[in-house]
Amino acid sequence: MALPCLQRVELVLLAAAFLCGAVAAAALTWTQGSFRGSCPLYGVATLNGSSLALSRPSAPSLCYFVTGVSGFLALYCLLLLLFWVYSSCIEESHRGPTGLRIALAISAIAIFLILLSACILRFGTSSLCNSIISLNRTISCPEAQKISWTPTGTTLQFYSSLHNAENSSWVNLVLWCVVLVLQIVQRKSEANPQQSLDRGTSETDALVGPCPSHF
Repeated sequence: MALPCLQRVELVLLAAAFLCGAVAAAALTWTQGSFRGSCPLYGVATLNGSSLALSRPSAPSLCYFVTGVSGFLALYCLLLLLFWVYSSCIEESHRGPTGLRIALAISAIAIFLILLSACILRFGTSSLCNSIISLNRTISCPEAQKISWTPTGTTLQFYSSLHNAENSSWVNLVLWCVVLVLQIVQRKSEANPQQSLDRGTSETDALVGPCPSHF
């Protein structure tokens, strides 16, 4: 059974959202691991001799929350894609009004969580960078990646990873907003099928003229 056009576009967007969520979760997980499990967001850096050290990290649960949101929504997108690919190829399945209402609710919740996560990444990274720059060892956070940290060998490319996670989250937010709009359009189309049909008929009549009567 072929899926409706709007739903196919929705699935393409969800595939892109899966990639964005996976990139954000992986980048933040790698960054937290490079700090030996400490969360650098909103952290405070200090000088330890000629090296930098994260003296006051945030609670690990803050990074776990952002990673969990990105990872869970990426998994949801993947499972949804697999389900509809299977349903369209093997089974005669159609998303009814109840399923569409549930999808709308999930999309609204996803948008809120991704927006919250993106803001945490944005302001958390800025707070860490301001702390590093205030030490007068560097003029920018990207330059701080060239300075040695304590313990030795940690925090390599930490700013690039946090920046990638933030950008992926913002792109993910845009994708989910478009998904929500498509679902609202589908909801309105299902709620007023005759109105949509009449609109399409009127547009056709305007282009090619009314159909001749057989009576």
